[in-house]
Amino acid sequence: MKMAFWLYLFLFLAFFDLHAQYPILTPFALSLGAAPVFIGWMMGIYALTHLPGNLLAGQGVDKHGSKGYMIFSLISAGIILLLQAHVTEPWQLLVLRSISGFVLAFLSPACLALLASLSKDPVGQGKLMAGHGVVHTLASVVSPAAGAFLVAQSGYSMTFQSLGWLLIVTGIIAIFMIHEPRTVQIESARSLMRKESTPAVFQVIPLRYYLLPLAVSCSQGILFFELPLQLGGTEGVMHTGINFSIISLGALVTLSMLFLSHYSPYIRTHLGILGIALSFFSLAALDAVPLPVSLFALGIAKGVVYPAMSSLFIDLSGGERLGTVFSLQSIAMSLGSFIGPVAAGAIHGSYSPYFVAFLLLMTVIIIVPPGRKKGVTLPPLTTRTNIH
Repeated sequence: MKMAFWLYLFLFLAFFDLHAQYPILTPFALSLGAAPVFIGWMMGIYALTHLPGNLLAGQGVDKHGSKGYMIFSLISAGIILLLQAHVTEPWQLLVLRSISGFVLAFLSPACLALLASLSKDPVGQGKLMAGHGVVHTLASVVSPAAGAFLVAQSGYSMTFQSLGWLLIVTGIIAIFMIHEPRTVQIESARSLMRKESTPAVFQVIPLRYYLLPLAVSCSQGILFFELPLQLGGTEGVMHTGINFSIISLGALVTLSMLFLSHYSPYIRTHLGILGIALSFFSLAALDAVPLPVSLFALGIAKGVVYPAMSSLFIDLSGGERLGTVFSLQSIAMSLGSFIGPVAAGAIHGSYSPYFVAFLLLMTVIIIVPPGRKKGVTLPPLTTRTNIH
């Protein structure tokens, strides 16, 4: 599908840009004189400011479509990166990261909703979600090492400027290349909704299911905080980039197995989270296991989890109100991404953050059942028609 191809291309460029920052943000903050606790808050505040953006994106995408939110998110994030290139104090980095967290909160719900709308078949949607994961992972395979290489060759300022212009150009091109079905509001449907009560998302999708993305993102926040410090901070930036790429290579292995989309997303999600948990246990307690092996295994499990969770929420919602459903998923992930690095910064040096991540993941897969009861699904807010 032509639309899917262009969407995947723009997603690749956006994810490349974002993941290139992962191995360099902590060393950059250290170079500005930031303490580990401050770095934890800097990484966490980015996720915390996702929340208002996620809330706005949910209803907005359902009513107005995805394109405008994607373009706004890409261009705004690029401008912020240009400003980030001139940061000289830790508090300035904190402010810019918090603004960046807000504007990028619109990107994920918009992209996932647009992708899911390209097919009404559950298997087809599962393949589209897997394709999203493949693109995400392909970008994250090369981008951490590329970001670290750019810093080594030209410094932090030039690296942030290059990444910022890449996002801005991607957003401008998307204006002309991304098209989506026009959303038509039916006045009679609006009147019916005013008169009759319809089930809220949480009445259809039990709150406990949102513990899954929260726990996974919390564990990833712990990893993004702890791994650069474990590998030497500013001195180990290149080594850090390579190890993040190893995680992505592992994810690419399972994301390339498109036949997995034929299996239950509930089972895939739980098995994937179990794999992530065991990988964190290896990082925390099994010194005999080489670090690259543990990270590669963690990546394999991530490659199972992320497309499976997206398919799980599509199934729970009945394929309706995807903007709202994915925005709530993003809110859960934002909360986890905030809690993870803040908690890791607080206990760093006293306890193993990796072991905390293991305990959290194991607890969640015990609490949340690998299935759901058949019941009501969400009614559509709008009628979508294709304008040719």
